[in-house]
Amino acid sequence: MPSLPPAHGLRFAFGTLTVLPVRVTRWDREAARGGMLCAPLAGLAVGLGAAGLGVLLLLLGAGPLLAAVGGVAVPAVLTRGLHLDGLADTADGLGSGKPAADALRIMKQSDIGPFGVLTLVLVLLAQVAALAQLYAASWARGALAVAVAACAARLVLTLAARAGVPAARPEGLGAAVAGVVPVRAALGAALAFAAAAAAAGALLGPYGALRAALAVAVAAVAAEVLLRHCVRRFGGVTGDVFGGLAETAATTALLVPVLV
Repeated sequence: MPSLPPAHGLRFAFGTLTVLPVRVTRWDREAARGGMLCAPLAGLAVGLGAAGLGVLLLLLGAGPLLAAVGGVAVPAVLTRGLHLDGLADTADGLGSGKPAADALRIMKQSDIGPFGVLTLVLVLLAQVAALAQLYAASWARGALAVAVAACAARLVLTLAARAGVPAARPEGLGAAVAGVVPVRAALGAALAFAAAAAAAGALLGPYGALRAALAVAVAAVAAEVLLRHCVRRFGGVTGDVFGGLAETAATTALLVPVLV
């Protein structure tokens, strides 16, 4: 069987995970596999955009706080806020304490409940506060952190789409990508990205390399904990769960270089 051309995987990744004008030409399991393996590359594009705006604001005379707000706003804009919406819906579903079917129904509703609102506020505050502290230390630390966080947020989607993780519903993005990535390929992507993050961090010195690699590792662990909890509660993953995983990883990746 002929292998999928890389362009189809890239189209799937950028067409589903960003608002960039990329048309998805194939919507099947093979294209989904390629797309989820390419997810960190979509994250790199988002991260570079976020880092670029943050640095530009600093050059224009803005303080670290405003630069941090810009850095957090870019990923939200470039994803139409879908990951944030997914985080809020996942929080509402988990916070409801209801059986899986009822929790999934709550998550599918268009409104956001109190658990979702509280989670969004706390997560966005944590992201802005962490990034502001990093930009206050140096523009390079802030730019690297926001780029690594955006890539880590998409890397955990690759890991969550691995074989053995079921879909909670028979339809939707979760069903389209659930279980499409072989476990070895997902782990290979994780190791490759961790090595790339460490190499980028090494530009700031050995400690920078350690921080970047650790940010990726801890972000992946945090997302895995949430993933397993969601699978137990909902019976599998949904598009909202993927959004929740992405924001969890991004937040964790920003907190690690502040705390370490």
